[in-house]
Amino acid sequence: MYAVFRSGGKQYRGKEGDKIKLEKINADEGSSVQFDEVMILGEGDNIKIGTPYIPKTSVTAKITKQGKSKKVPVVKFKRRKNYLRQGTHRQFFTEIEIVSIGSGKAKSNAPKEDEKKVAKKVTKKKVAKKVAKKVTKKKVAKKVTKKKVAKKVTKKKVAKKVTKKK
Repeated sequence: MYAVFRSGGKQYRGKEGDKIKLEKINADEGSSVQFDEVMILGEGDNIKIGTPYIPKTSVTAKITKQGKSKKVPVVKFKRRKNYLRQGTHRQFFTEIEIVSIGSGKAKSNAPKEDEKKVAKKVTKKKVAKKVAKKVTKKKVAKKVTKKKVAKKVTKKKVAKKVTKKK
């Protein structure tokens, strides 16, 4: 059985016993991690697809290693501008080993009804305060006076043609 789960903004596919390198997770080596955002779960023709996640399903894994990946060269270059910057980057990673896949003690992503009510009350209060502040504040408009500079009008001097009589 395999699962597609999400961690660090990326999706990973794994089955029990697989070792996978993920984006850095702040936990100690040897500790257990649970991924609740499982999108696909299945084996062969029997596949469950979540909308977007499968409820009450999780992937449990054990952290085997924390480390840095190989150096990657970073080059910034603009042609014909005498601009070249060179450097390197090493990305942090966490290597995990998947212990179990399936239904477990997965936390629901949806907030409870009490939490929803509290959140609504808090947002309504914030909105009311913002509206009150906007009404009480007076906008002071500063008049910007620009002096108009008269353009100097220059007339072309026309050269008089001198005609000689014979």
